[in-house]
Amino acid sequence: MVRWFWQRKKPSRTFTLRSRGDEGGATRVDFAELAPELDTFLGQAAYLQLGYFETLTRLIRATPELAEKEALSRAAGAALDKHRGIVAIIRERSGDPTDVMLPFREQLDAFRGKTIGVRPRETLLAVHLTSGMLDDFYCALASSYGDIGARVVAILGADVQRDEIVDIIQATISSDEEWRSLLSMWGRRLVGDTLLVARAALRESRPGEDDEQLEPVFAELMGAHARRMDAMGLAS
Repeated sequence: MVRWFWQRKKPSRTFTLRSRGDEGGATRVDFAELAPELDTFLGQAAYLQLGYFETLTRLIRATPELAEKEALSRAAGAALDKHRGIVAIIRERSGDPTDVMLPFREQLDAFRGKTIGVRPRETLLAVHLTSGMLDDFYCALASSYGDIGARVVAILGADVQRDEIVDIIQATISSDEEWRSLLSMWGRRLVGDTLLVARAALRESRPGEDDEQLEPVFAELMGAHARRMDAMGLAS
């Protein structure tokens, strides 16, 4: 059986993701040799947020309850704010946001398509879990870009209105225990594709070349994912 490098025994060296609003004190893996060009980083990050905005907007249309529509609209607005914040940085650098994002459209649209569930609740869980993992990853990667990276961290670390999404999912689980099993399985299925998106965000390298350096990063991303699942009462 093939074992991905993030499935191997966790190394003794630990990569710690920075907490929201924490400006220091975390142990970081040096991404300098793995980080892509700045425009690549910004284009990917900006398009991801635009995709989350689009997915949440579709969920609003599919949701009959007014209170849930309002909660989803706030989450969609937060994703749009993050997209606009990164786009503003691209424009400040005299770049065209469309040109900077376009190379990543096909890949990231394909990823988003894989996270669209058969049921709206599956899609909502996917937004919560994958955006959490990738925001964490991009915040870690941002340390390679100096002041601009720090600004991206501030944008991605802003209040993203995820608490209300968690409330909706928890209420769904409480209403019918079968949802717990279904959403737990769906949450576990999302991990592999999400980690592949993170890996693809880095510069190209030979297969296995950077595994040792990335292992603690991916192990910590999976740990944060497990904590999000646990917080909702889902098995990770």
